[in-house]
Amino acid sequence: MKVIVCGAGQVGFSIARYLAQEDNDVTVIDQSQELTRKIADMLDVKTVRGFASHPEILEQAGANDTDMLIAVTQADEVNMIACQVGHSLFNITTKIARVRQQGYLDPKWANLYTRDHMPIDVIISPEREVAEAIARRLRMPGAFDLISLVDDKVKLAGVRLNGNCPVINTPLRQLTQLFPDLNVMILGIVRGNDAIAPSDDEQLIEGDEIYFVSDSQHLERAMTAFGHEEREARRIIVFGGGNIGQFLTQQIEAENTSVNIKIIEKDKQRAEIAARNLKRSVVLQGDVLDSAILEEANVSTAETVVSVTNDDETNILSSLLAKRLGCARAITLINSETYSSLTPSLGIDVVVSPRHITVSTILQHVRRGRIHSVHTLRDGFGELIEAEALETSPLVGQPLGDSDLPDGVIVGAVVHDDEVIIPRSSTIVHAGDRVVMFVPSKAVRDVEKMFAVQLEFF
Repeated sequence: MKVIVCGAGQVGFSIARYLAQEDNDVTVIDQSQELTRKIADMLDVKTVRGFASHPEILEQAGANDTDMLIAVTQADEVNMIACQVGHSLFNITTKIARVRQQGYLDPKWANLYTRDHMPIDVIISPEREVAEAIARRLRMPGAFDLISLVDDKVKLAGVRLNGNCPVINTPLRQLTQLFPDLNVMILGIVRGNDAIAPSDDEQLIEGDEIYFVSDSQHLERAMTAFGHEEREARRIIVFGGGNIGQFLTQQIEAENTSVNIKIIEKDKQRAEIAARNLKRSVVLQGDVLDSAILEEANVSTAETVVSVTNDDETNILSSLLAKRLGCARAITLINSETYSSLTPSLGIDVVVSPRHITVSTILQHVRRGRIHSVHTLRDGFGELIEAEALETSPLVGQPLGDSDLPDGVIVGAVVHDDEVIIPRSSTIVHAGDRVVMFVPSKAVRDVEKMFAVQLEFF
């Protein structure tokens, strides 16, 4: 597949890296010489320096025979016009644009993005995606990651194992014996800086971060089995009243009237806008690093703080300050990968990465075959893929133990006729089943082929 990525920032770099690893023909456009040089040095991609919305730049990047254009520059207008030019002049089939300005996303303007006006096939709004990701984590305290799959029948959760976890030092093969009726499968273990593909003899140790899939009806029991029985927070303080803070607060207000929620925003104008847009929440104007403001907001009695300002350092320091003052849990927005690796040792409970969330959303539309959703786990660890098995898939009609799965691929759940099955080697996948699997980065292309539509299917 031939792909043009407009923008060589964090998201553009990550998308280009994923696609290049899978032997796609990738060209990256950016006006920064420094960024284009860096990406050319580090990745097997072509680069073009210039404005991604200019026809001659797109032509230079090979737009005449490109299959997909992904526009993730810092400017919404450049992203939108790049898609328009790619459609009108070069007939590019699939066009994806990142759009941050919420005025462009008002439902009453939805007709703007039709084929006859501004033909963008997929619009990604990072702020809304991040707010939803945080809301999911708030619904299941104790999980640092939570993803809904197969129409909410299956959940993937990421949890950190503490000293009170009852399965510490237990081989994974014994989990089935200890919890015979619990539909759970561990897909990955992160120990320090090492990502481990679990084997039956692998033991869980204190401090491990694990990813597991579970029947949604068994999730609370699974969390208890891994040492987490935290209750959903009823007193929440949000640091930052920008788009993410407002979207998150509006969602909480709509879902749960019993939650007491406050927002602290430094900018006066933004604080006033937030106060007008929210119904029940209290908005305080002030600096989240000012202990007097935190005391006024009663941060010492808050069960969770969510720090989503537009500055990583402020988010980290305000989260640590809130926990020092007595807050039980901190969810922290961090863009830089440099900081993300430090946060567990600092005491931050949950890190939310806009880059990972945006990349996952885009990859969902990049993947070929009957793939319904894609979620990246960590950086380069692998992907969680939900796909539909067709009659021509090599998985169908034989026990999984006899299937020629690529190395490192773990099937975590199979949904057959609305029944969630945590598979064993004897499990048989049928046509039409939804399959949830962990796929290492190196095996993604092979897995795509397993779920591709074959000619004999028609």
